[in-house]
Amino acid sequence: MKFFHLSDLHLGRRIYEFSLIDDQKFILEEILSLAEKERPDAVVIAGDIYDRAVPSAEAVELFDRFLCALAERHIPVLAISGNHDSPERIAFGADLMTPSGVFLSPVYSGHVEPVTLPDAFGEVHFFLLPFIKPVNVRRFYPDAAIESYTDALRCAVEHMNVEPAARNVLITHQFVTGGVRSDSEDVAVGGTDNVDAAVFDRFDYVALGHLHGAQKIARETLRYSGTPLKYSFSEKDQTKAVTVVELGEKGSVSVSSLPLAPRRDMREIRGTYAELTLRDNYAGTNTEDYIHAVLTDENDLPNALARLRSIYPNLMKLDYDNRRTRTSAVIAAQERCRTMTEAELFAELYEKQNGQRMSAEQGAYADAVFAELREGGTP
Repeated sequence: MKFFHLSDLHLGRRIYEFSLIDDQKFILEEILSLAEKERPDAVVIAGDIYDRAVPSAEAVELFDRFLCALAERHIPVLAISGNHDSPERIAFGADLMTPSGVFLSPVYSGHVEPVTLPDAFGEVHFFLLPFIKPVNVRRFYPDAAIESYTDALRCAVEHMNVEPAARNVLITHQFVTGGVRSDSEDVAVGGTDNVDAAVFDRFDYVALGHLHGAQKIARETLRYSGTPLKYSFSEKDQTKAVTVVELGEKGSVSVSSLPLAPRRDMREIRGTYAELTLRDNYAGTNTEDYIHAVLTDENDLPNALARLRSIYPNLMKLDYDNRRTRTSAVIAAQERCRTMTEAELFAELYEKQNGQRMSAEQGAYADAVFAELREGGTP
């Protein structure tokens, strides 16, 4: 069984004042070309199909064309709703689409019935679990101890009929502890949305959505596919790709990727105004790319944004990096530190050192330690 793992299409997304709908149409066509060539047995989409709960008409039309194109190629699609989607809108028409091989996650009801697809080794069970919060699960299991996202996901998984001897794939949209975030993602205060990776141990492969950089968590078969396009300049050095998963017999899973080439890249250019406008420096580059320009001139230039856009029409962002801005940044950082508590400073240090936020339990422990130190005790 070979399937494509995609997520976080964010159809209809805008960055600054720029609509990415044409870029999204281009990249979906590229994915279709790869599907034509690779002939996967299914395409998995792990949430955040749209960028907003009420998507634009052009975003809906784009996804409709993508589904129809895959259905015409007789490639089943298994898609769930993410935190940006409306679960009710994603589920609409699911029963009508199922005969065409398009399987959409229903609104979470306390039970998740698998979609079963056959291959040469038997059956593969795909469990479609949309983005859920503790309150969604607590509604159906009021007697369960559900205080965190980990509790909620553990309860949801325990009520799935996962056969240990069968091959099982989970499609879900959550933040698993240890994942590396990008600037374009929603962030929960204090890392309260963290889910422990051990919750998913009974699955042969877990197709995750939510984080925009492709990455594995804890094991090779617990993965984020990342976005098909770059959605922030923090992703400028990432290579976007389709994740390809191949299931053999029970216990045999291989993962590879197929790079995606966007219509326009997202990149940063840096230098003085004279350097960035010198033809020899930009000739041979795609000036149509989405650009973050960093000017190193000591003095601000009048109408610099408009003047640079005569060369780089998709210039999204302009910043200065000089003595004035660096001094301002230092002063701002000092002022910020003076207004932060010891626990807040420690939490920031922890995140920089570990690449993730402290859990609620760790934060409470740190607060208690600093409170005891302030009182002159020994922690």
